[in-house]
Amino acid sequence: MRAALTGVAIAALMATGALAKDHKPAETKAAVTAALADPARADQAVDDARRKALESLVFSGVGPGDTVIDYLPGKGYWTRIFTGVVGPKGHVYPMWPAAAAARATATVDDLKTRNLANVTPLVQTTNIPASDTPVDLFWTVENYHDVANNGGEQALAAVNKGIFNLLKPGGIYIVIDHASAAGTGITTTNTLHRIEPAAVKAQVIAAGFTFVGESDALRNPADDHSLKVFDPAIRGHTDQFIYKFRKPG
Repeated sequence: MRAALTGVAIAALMATGALAKDHKPAETKAAVTAALADPARADQAVDDARRKALESLVFSGVGPGDTVIDYLPGKGYWTRIFTGVVGPKGHVYPMWPAAAAARATATVDDLKTRNLANVTPLVQTTNIPASDTPVDLFWTVENYHDVANNGGEQALAAVNKGIFNLLKPGGIYIVIDHASAAGTGITTTNTLHRIEPAAVKAQVIAAGFTFVGESDALRNPADDHSLKVFDPAIRGHTDQFIYKFRKPG
């Protein structure tokens, strides 16, 4: 455990990247604020308030020099923020599992045209996240529930274990997803594209993670969890949970 290491040992491990970085809140907020203000992402900034980008990223603790996996990154919204947050000494890996490879092409091509030196897209040949480079932060937004649609609890357990293995000791795992009603577990992942927060917490903890806490930045008590997330009445305003987990170390 990290607490059992001597100061010299911790310094040596940090120098080799063996332990995840631990940024002060002010450092994280400054880096995120600067990244959000980058004129190069003016085309996507209109979504920042709705997505609670500042609050979500500050809660994650990401900062300069970090190595980040943005899992199932869609059109690259978060990747294009992370590139500024981690800076030239960090790196961002937008990652797609094999099952989503066909959806990666447009985003990969777009990211390449932007010439982001610290971004390397990864399209895997497997559905279990893996990385040759241990990472500080694994980030996934509105995608965790999809894993359950192709293998249920067994698939979720395998993916969570893969994430555990690729993170550095002390590394952070952030799950943001659409909430379903208490007691529903994974029964609405395919119909409503929602998942019960308590089920997610139990699944990730079972993979070896420690639960750090929750942000209520995306909570919406007006959402009664009965509608599919694509329904015009709720789309873009669903009740979402932000869970933060840590790999012990």
